[in-house]
Amino acid sequence: MGIHRKALSKAYFSRPTVQVARSLVGKYLVRSLDGREVAGRIIEVEAYIGPGDKACHASKGRTKRTEVMFGPSGRAYVYLIYGMYHCLNVVTEREEFPAAVLIRAIEVDGVLIDGPGRLCRALQIDRSLNRIDLTIQESLWFEDRGGRISKGQVAALPRIGVDYAGVWAKKPWRFRLHRAGNVRSRRDKE
Repeated sequence: MGIHRKALSKAYFSRPTVQVARSLVGKYLVRSLDGREVAGRIIEVEAYIGPGDKACHASKGRTKRTEVMFGPSGRAYVYLIYGMYHCLNVVTEREEFPAAVLIRAIEVDGVLIDGPGRLCRALQIDRSLNRIDLTIQESLWFEDRGGRISKGQVAALPRIGVDYAGVWAKKPWRFRLHRAGNVRSRRDKE
């Protein structure tokens, strides 16, 4: 019996960011590479919601870097941190309201790829994919493969690496599957 695969639509990402973030846990991020597909089950994400969220890049206003966050939902927002690590986000909500979900960890073939930089390196995601439409199943997209995750399987935690944001850093907008089964960390293999 084949895997039920349904690409996530623009309407899916047009919903409130926390709702999108929580519901992405257990879905799949799919990358087309050299004629083959690599799919990773999403284990951890973080929500960033609008100009009022001091941890959100758009809290400092509209810039060349954050312009994509003000656009249509379902687009990729890929940026570089520390001059060397790419991070993948998917834009959410309505146009002109800058919000996105950062993809922090995935599981590929039983191996946990933990951390947004490692994830992007493993799937060859860089700024050349910034602004692409993640709902059209070309080079990078999200899929629902029919598996259901109960609320009890997902932990809501404070976001990581945003201490500068004060009380906003403590918002429980990081969602992590805490019953991922026997998943080996990629770090265990290195």
